[in-house]
Amino acid sequence: MKVGLKYLFERKPNVKVIIFAGKGGLGKTTCSAALSYLISNKLNKRVLCFSTDPQASLSDVFERDLFGKGEIPIANNLYVLEIDADKRIKEYVEGIRQKIRDMYKIEEIPQEVEDYIESTIAEPAMYESAVYDAMLEVVTQSKYDYYIFDMPPFGHGIRMIAMADLLSKWVDKITEARRQAYEYEAAAAAMKRQKVTEREDLMLNELEDIRNKIMSFRNLVVDPNGTAFLMVLTPEKMSILDTERAIKMFESLDLRVGGIVINQVYPPWILSDPKASEYLKKKVISQKPLLKEIVDKFKDLIVGLIPMYNREPKGLEMLSKVSSELWESSIDLESLIGK
Repeated sequence: MKVGLKYLFERKPNVKVIIFAGKGGLGKTTCSAALSYLISNKLNKRVLCFSTDPQASLSDVFERDLFGKGEIPIANNLYVLEIDADKRIKEYVEGIRQKIRDMYKIEEIPQEVEDYIESTIAEPAMYESAVYDAMLEVVTQSKYDYYIFDMPPFGHGIRMIAMADLLSKWVDKITEARRQAYEYEAAAAAMKRQKVTEREDLMLNELEDIRNKIMSFRNLVVDPNGTAFLMVLTPEKMSILDTERAIKMFESLDLRVGGIVINQVYPPWILSDPKASEYLKKKVISQKPLLKEIVDKFKDLIVGLIPMYNREPKGLEMLSKVSSELWESSIDLESLIGK
């Protein structure tokens, strides 16, 4: 049984956003870069490969200095954007400060408000917020035919979906509270023949804008027709368990995993190669029960197989090899488990 992302694209021709998720060190960045290169080269489509990983993994894979440099052309139709999330958070927070100054017509923010703003910067939610805001921004510009996202390794990308729901509900409650307070103040002002200041309207509008961004992000990533979440795993026990947990977490949020890519697979033909070392043959044998477990648990989800290479897949030459395997694997799925 052959597998490959070509079959996924045939089944879902409207998919334009691919999000690679999974724990760190499993090959998400390699898959993201390879698929981006494949689509730009083989399908001749404009592609943006996007990452917010502070480790600058795309820079490493493409062998270019990309971190925080904006959208960089790598090859024909292929662009890479490696966001500096920390810088984006600082810009976002400074924007909040300026809005407070404008809203309340003040030059200096009160210290207690400044202390609160500073404390929010350290909140984990700020990182997720910066990530999905950046993702939404690049997609809504519609400059590219495809968007390939290399998600940072925090909870398989699940937390971003959960955060969207939680933040939206929080903003809804705050907005409703502000609206009620505004109505009371307007009524009281009318009785006193006073005018309610514009700042309450501005505050409500700001909260509504935040909510709209959150929901736009969620709608983007949960759309099964336009977006596919792909999990990357390796033939290792912990990787299999982590993927199982991630799929259950997806289901708890009414989401479905679009597919699973198995990385770092030792090809079965090594066993019949007289030149292959005993070490490699033992690797093939040791992976066999783990691969059987993967097939038993995730068979209907497997969309890609990537072999183990004799060197790290970096640079366009190696990424070209990986992309060919991603498109249609040279390894037959059932040959891995002896069928």
